[in-house]
Order: sequence, then structure tokens, then C-alpha cells
Amino acid sequence: MTWSTRELAQLAGTTVNTIRHYHRLGLIEEPRRRYNGYKQYGVQDLVRLLRIRRLTELGVPLSRIGEIGADGDLTPDDLRQVDAELAADIERLQRARSGIAAILRDGAPADTPAGFESVAGRLSGPDSSIIHIYRQLYDEDAMTDLRRMVEADTDPIGDDIDSLPPDADEATRQRLAEKLAPTLARHLADYPWLSDPAAHLSKSEHLPRQTFIDAVVELYNPAQIDVLRRASVLAREAGNDRR
Repeated sequence: MTWSTRELAQLAGTTVNTIRHYHRLGLIEEPRRRYNGYKQYGVQDLVRLLRIRRLTELGVPLSRIGEIGADGDLTPDDLRQVDAELAADIERLQRARSGIAAILRDGAPADTPAGFESVAGRLSGPDSSIIHIYRQLYDEDAMTDLRRMVEADTDPIGDDIDSLPPDADEATRQRLAEKLAPTLARHLADYPWLSDPAAHLSKSEHLPRQTFIDAVVELYNPAQIDVLRRASVLAREAGNDRR
């Protein structure tokens, strides 16, 4: 008994394109052809195809199936490795579903940094961008603290800084810095690690520092950077006075 490619696909519960793909990968040998040029598959081809289908159902990559060959088999260690990879995939998918649920719940943009969905409305474009970068540099405890800082900041000063033009005058810069300084001082008091973040870094210390500098220069205009610098100085001076 022989079958055409389409008949073989129907028997195996797959598609003609899948069978052709397996041919290209060398997972199934090219069969004999009939006098009219059509391929004719036999029982061994069907068994091989069904065997491949079973392994793919178990999550075995096609590249690994190609390595074991037509008569080979997966060892228990091979299966344990596949199982570990599947567990990692499940964990990743669960995180993705949790993220989607949070985005839908809070009406946040889909590209909001993970964990900041509930405060997405308070983040400017540059703020959101720099938090994305922070997630690559700091551990989860630090990111939780950063979210709490955003939640606690209800002063509209952020909107003023976001709209600050690069050529803002001296008086405007100083006024905004003085308004922002108390918030920064409070953060420094509540989260002392901000003054020495080494314990919360996920990368080497030099990389986060330089990355932070590069990101700030790229994402904020000169007047905004100047306001942040002035406010930081004022906040640290206020902290020193309290101590």
C-alpha cells in the first residue's frame, strides 16, 4: 500500500507543507516516485512521520530529532533536559499572561515596563524608557522600590519638567529644582540604597553607572538634566542638614 503526499498528511494528521519541511530538514527521506512523477510513501514513511509527530508533541526540537536519526531514541537524560526546557517555557508564558492581565486591568500601553502597569499614566516617554533600562541593571527589590516612588509622587512637578524646553531660563530651572528637591530628599531617606546602589545591581558596577549617564543624556534635554542635577544637590544637602 502506498500513499501520495496529501494522503500521507491526512493519515498522520498533519499538512503537506509540514511533510515537505521535514524533507528539507532530512527528517524523512525522499520516497520513490510513481511513473507519473508523484511521490509514493509506504508504511515505514508513515511510521517515521508519526514518530516525529509524537516527539514534537513532547516538545522535542526538530534539530534534536534529526540528531537521533530514524532508529535512535531519546535517553532519560535527553527527556529530562526537554522537560526542564518545557518548564522554563511554561514559566515564561505564565509571566507573559500575568503581564497581559496587568496591562488589561490598568489600561496601560502594551510596552509599559513590567511591574509598572498601575502607574503607567504617570510615566513620560523618557521615564518609561529609562525604567526599561533600569530593569536590565537592577534587581527586583530595587524595581519594586522604584515603583513605590512613582506611586508616591502625586505632585504635578513631573509634568512641568516633562514640558520644559531645552532653552529654559535660569529662574525656571531653579524654581523647578527647588520644587523637586523635597521629593528626592524623601526618596533618599526612605530608600537609602539610592545613595549606594551596589547591593542591588545585577551587572558590574561600572556598566550601570555609564549606562545611566548615557541614557539620561540621550533621553532628557539639557534643561531637564540641569533641573535634575540641581534638585539632586539640594536633596542631598537637605539630607545632610537633617543628619
